[in-house]
Amino acid sequence: MKIRDRYAPSPTGLQHIGGIRTALFNYLFAHSQGGTFILRLEDTDRTRFNEAFVQNLYETFTWLGFRWDEGPDMGGSVGPYIQSERFALYQQYAQVLVDKGAAYYCFCSPARLDALREEQAKNHAKETGYDRHCRNCPPAESAARIAAGAAPVIRLKIPLGETTCFTDQVLGDIAWKNEAITPDPILLKSDGFPTYHLANVVDDHLMGISHVLRAQEWLPSTPLHVIMYRLFGWEHPAFCHLPMVMGQDGKKLSKRHGATSIDEFRGQGYLPEALINYVALLGASYEEGKELYTLEELCSRFSLDKLSKAPAIFDYKKLDWYNGQYIRMKTDAALAALALPYGVEAGLFGGPGTEPNAGQQADFTAAMALIKERISFLHEIPNKISYLFTDPPVPAASEFIPKKLDLSQTIALLGMGRDLVEPLAVLSDTQAEAFIKEQAEKEGVKLGDLMMPLRVALTGARVSPPLFGTIRILGLARSLERVDRALAVLRG
Repeated sequence: MKIRDRYAPSPTGLQHIGGIRTALFNYLFAHSQGGTFILRLEDTDRTRFNEAFVQNLYETFTWLGFRWDEGPDMGGSVGPYIQSERFALYQQYAQVLVDKGAAYYCFCSPARLDALREEQAKNHAKETGYDRHCRNCPPAESAARIAAGAAPVIRLKIPLGETTCFTDQVLGDIAWKNEAITPDPILLKSDGFPTYHLANVVDDHLMGISHVLRAQEWLPSTPLHVIMYRLFGWEHPAFCHLPMVMGQDGKKLSKRHGATSIDEFRGQGYLPEALINYVALLGASYEEGKELYTLEELCSRFSLDKLSKAPAIFDYKKLDWYNGQYIRMKTDAALAALALPYGVEAGLFGGPGTEPNAGQQADFTAAMALIKERISFLHEIPNKISYLFTDPPVPAASEFIPKKLDLSQTIALLGMGRDLVEPLAVLSDTQAEAFIKEQAEKEGVKLGDLMMPLRVALTGARVSPPLFGTIRILGLARSLERVDRALAVLRG
């Protein structure tokens, strides 16, 4: 069997973690089986549709780095891949069900339906929803009312007194009593627009979808879809309802837990590789003891039998760890290219929006080696290396003074450190470490006591990126200038 699956978002909002997880699992499954992954835009909800959300979808997947094999922008043999361009098909197939006696015209007015809901609520009725008032309307009467100008909806005739059974690839055998399904749901609205259920089933059939991988929140819709497939006389695809994504509190992931849209994660400095790696593990397992996977490795290892029934818990701290791991895998040049927009926005090179000159660009790239092991997000970088581009204020004298020493001893230590700047500016880290250790022993001082005043003078802080790399990037002249400035303040 040729594997064909799809991601079918409704462009009514930004792409979020749940949707991306669904798309990724469909992509991994199709590509693990040599199949085809399809994008279909389900844009029949025109009241909430916004073209900006379509653009966001394309931009999101371009950033994430994986795409569909067929879709609105790729073409394919079963298009159009946008539901609003397929309305004639839905009208045609709704009529097929009417002609089969599996659906019917409903002429109930909105006022009648509102009154029905109010009455059911007032009487605390056990059965709610549509009361099937038009279910047995004679075809001749329906035709006459339509000829007279009535604009009915088309409702599905749910078989009564039956149980709909199907097998889910994750959850196993499912039996759903038809009485628990929405009574005779609308398939085609009076304006000719299809509802989600009709369009979804027709499209999946005509596009040859073999497997439907979607979130478990869609499980209650599946019995209705299975009924529709059977009434059409079609074989339904294999269903696979993915585990829900929850917050740490066990509730469905939402904004109250933190970022959920991909734009938010992207803006905070997450890398696409980290997001893909982590999301691929939400409700799935691959290889014991291994946590870092490329997209190609995920494709080669993915299978439906590795999916979990239990909800997946979204752990932001674990995602942060993944992000840090992928940051450290980057070359200095690659990391600098990713971090540069954050540096420009922060005004690192002369003011917000100012691009670096050649020297600043070189220093920015060199600085990546200093902070790569110390960050988890791209947005942290400007603050950690700002001292390289703007002279920091000289801190209070107390910041320079090591424990158990006084100001005069600290001034002497900083004077010693000044004499070491010139050789440190040209030595490698290994050579510099050996050299300064040797000098501390020679002068009879503790290594930490010797380094701390020099670090504060050069960086403006007791805690900073590595000292030796800092001196090399600042250069001899700038480093000596900062030390002299600090000495003048301390002596004053």
